[in-house]
Amino acid sequence: MELIIDNNILFSLMRPNSITSQIMQIFNLKLYAPLFILKEFEEHEEEIFRKSRLSKEEFEFRKEVIKEKIKFIRLDVYKDLVKTIKIKDQDDIPYMALALKLKIPLWSNDKELKLQDKIKVLNTQEIIMLLE
Repeated sequence: MELIIDNNILFSLMRPNSITSQIMQIFNLKLYAPLFILKEFEEHEEEIFRKSRLSKEEFEFRKEVIKEKIKFIRLDVYKDLVKTIKIKDQDDIPYMALALKLKIPLWSNDKELKLQDKIKVLNTQEIIMLLE
């Protein structure tokens, strides 16, 4: 299964015992994300580190493992679709534009994204049901 992931899914992957991490470990998922997600990760890295409950060495190792499992896509690939999306939370536009460009669902637990009809959005529970 191919999926775009948003920042909250990425952050959740840093917790080894999270449901998100378990899904990634068990199933062969192809994950994509806008390249700018790495900047968001850096901005919240201290908080993500604290919530992960990992040692600094484990955290750094896990971060590299997670990065290897995600294909990061540059803005120029989906830039033409950014202006076509009109939603309240501007931070979600790149995820939606990338999902439109690649024609694959977005994995997000953001309830607001479910209200739009441009792309398919699957939450973690829906992913589990699809993979069973």
